[in-house]
Amino acid sequence: MRLQGKRILAAVDAEFEDLELWYPIIRLQEEGAEVVLVGAKKEETYIGKYGVPATSELTFSEAKAEGFDGVLIPGGWAPDKLRRYPELLDFVREMDKQKKPIGQICHAGWVLISAGILTGKQVTSTPGIKDDMVNAGAVWHDKDVVVDGHIISSRRPPDLAPYAKAFADAVAGE
Repeated sequence: MRLQGKRILAAVDAEFEDLELWYPIIRLQEEGAEVVLVGAKKEETYIGKYGVPATSELTFSEAKAEGFDGVLIPGGWAPDKLRRYPELLDFVREMDKQKKPIGQICHAGWVLISAGILTGKQVTSTPGIKDDMVNAGAVWHDKDVVVDGHIISSRRPPDLAPYAKAFADAVAGE
């Protein structure tokens, strides 16, 4: 399994888009990666937009970039909450500095905007936040997945297969 020994942080908060969290997690686990759910509170159960639960294993303040090989940020309404946690934004900035894979889908671009890491980056997102992405300095594309170095972005649930593959490829160094 090509991702054996790799550790991925999956950020979680209430009203995450269920498929955008769980599909990439399952895809990465199938390839041997360990995926750690991380939220504002440890052992908190967050409920997705469609009722699927996700229980955090660590808090944002406990998670350190050197202990992870990548980060996933799901869409839904959770990113509007996630972008308010300075510890998560610091984590994302450190992952960016270390050029480790950062996956964002749908509204998750809001977290990268708040982290201030999108200037000059090629990205996509749900069209609803296109203006936000462009105003943050990104170059926006209407494509199923956009890979710009270590930043992997996607639009919405129908794009999950190419998004999860691109993220897994990035973690594998391919």
